[in-house]
Amino acid sequence: MPFNTMDEFLVWLLDAPLRILIIIFGAIILRWLVHRSIGQIEKSAVSRAEKRPGRLDRLMKVDPNDLERRRQRALTLGSLLRSLSTFGIGLVAVLMVMSEFGLPLGPLLASAGVGGVALGFGAQSLVKDFLSGVFMIIEDQYGVGDVIDTGEATGTVEEVGLRITRLRDATGVVWFIRNGEILRIGNKSEGWAAALIDIPVSYEEEPAEVIDILEKVVDAVYGDEAWHHKFVERPDVVGVESVSGGVMTVRIVAKCYPGEQWAIPRVMRQRAKDQLDAAGVKGPQINPFGAQTTQ
Repeated sequence: MPFNTMDEFLVWLLDAPLRILIIIFGAIILRWLVHRSIGQIEKSAVSRAEKRPGRLDRLMKVDPNDLERRRQRALTLGSLLRSLSTFGIGLVAVLMVMSEFGLPLGPLLASAGVGGVALGFGAQSLVKDFLSGVFMIIEDQYGVGDVIDTGEATGTVEEVGLRITRLRDATGVVWFIRNGEILRIGNKSEGWAAALIDIPVSYEEEPAEVIDILEKVVDAVYGDEAWHHKFVERPDVVGVESVSGGVMTVRIVAKCYPGEQWAIPRVMRQRAKDQLDAAGVKGPQINPFGAQTTQ
């Protein structure tokens, strides 16, 4: 910075550093106030989630894990907002300090603008992944422990980041999926799940008799203490689902809690087979030529 005389330098030395200190001190105070406000928003969000559960939570008992998930989501968003606010306030403070030293900001900002455009074109996929991750967290589309279908892979979520989502499928393969590449999400752990159990029997059997037997099976499983807590409500034998090729299929629909839609059909089919065999109900048989016959 050129000075014509020593007096000009002394005037600047007594004036500019004071303004620089004020800028730095003001930036620190502003950052503290913004972070304090973000902290209050975090507490308010968690409090609202605990005191005013959603409609589905009022119908069913609220899982403590869901409350913890909401708390973690609020903390994640708070951390993101704090980082962004610190970066923004710090950038403005640095530019103001540079201005006090007399550095030309016009060329710097112009170069930064050109570089930002070039970086934007080169890193647009990264920005897309980041923004998609932010909205996924804000909208609470899924969380750690949920079973989701992303189109490319289906599995249990192990980590939700701002850029990628990590999940593990049923065979143990770990998938790393960029958030920006996820076009749809099927969450199989949200609220409740429906298990569809199809019981095939011979076409010659009487539907009313088969349905009556399956109703007793449903009552037995639903009344079993080991399985009762897994159901949202009593399963329903909806009736004959299809009749084709000498086979009559009767469907049972079981509304259960997330994660139980795979175990319930197994026990239901096992007990249904035992009861149908005991009642003499014939099932479809496969002859050596591949056609279905009955005994």
